[in-house]
Amino acid sequence: MTTSVKANWVADLPRKALVAVILVAVALGGLIAGGYALWLLLSAFALLMMVEWATLAAAEGRDRWVAIVGLAAALVAVSPALEHPGWLSIAIILGAAVVIGLLSRNAQLGGGAPYIALPVLSLLFVRDEPGGLMLAAWTLALVWATDIGAYFAGRLIGGPKIAPSVSPNKTWAGLAGGMVAALVTGLLFHVLGGLTIGLALASAPLAAVAQAGDFFESALKRNAGVKDSGTILPGHGGVLDRLDGLVPVSVVVALILAAGVRI
Repeated sequence: MTTSVKANWVADLPRKALVAVILVAVALGGLIAGGYALWLLLSAFALLMMVEWATLAAAEGRDRWVAIVGLAAALVAVSPALEHPGWLSIAIILGAAVVIGLLSRNAQLGGGAPYIALPVLSLLFVRDEPGGLMLAAWTLALVWATDIGAYFAGRLIGGPKIAPSVSPNKTWAGLAGGMVAALVTGLLFHVLGGLTIGLALASAPLAAVAQAGDFFESALKRNAGVKDSGTILPGHGGVLDRLDGLVPVSVVVALILAAGVRI
């Protein structure tokens, strides 16, 4: 790392940290409140994500509104107003994807509906499970830990890149650092919060899932020719940039819990 790059990295840390603290506080507030408050919070983030997704999909004008309205309909389908949203909600989300894709003639734009709405459904499902507050907090915390561990390990250790053509800054050291940080987080939740040891140990592979989500979004941005999905979060880019790892992890955690795994 050159002196100028290192100086810029260090100088940018306070701003990144401040935004991260605010996001964590908002997220924890929503988790604690649960119910409609959490749904409204997740829906607000989801709509912002769709705006950014539309940009990555090169959608403009009417097509952007088709995507936003379609996603809004899908989000209503996962509302707590439906006592047990499940297969019907998933069918509506997939239906929204088809309608958006057909009306816009843009398959990538239609794909934004399940990409964004399924994690919302998943987090609401996790929060509604027995011990849901702790489980949802663990889900978010392991993703945050992955990001932090990967960021510092990648910056401080460096080394071989994983896929430089997709994400030039991601290293194997960063992946390892993220997995270790996620595992430590899972074990802390086990000791202090009662998380089962099986789920705690699953934190490490889930960190790899989070990194896969990061790579997927990086590929979308590279295809769109942009560095960040948006600029709404100073130092972090867009909402998609901040939540790319949570998207697949939340779905995988929900599937694990739905399968009755509580080892």
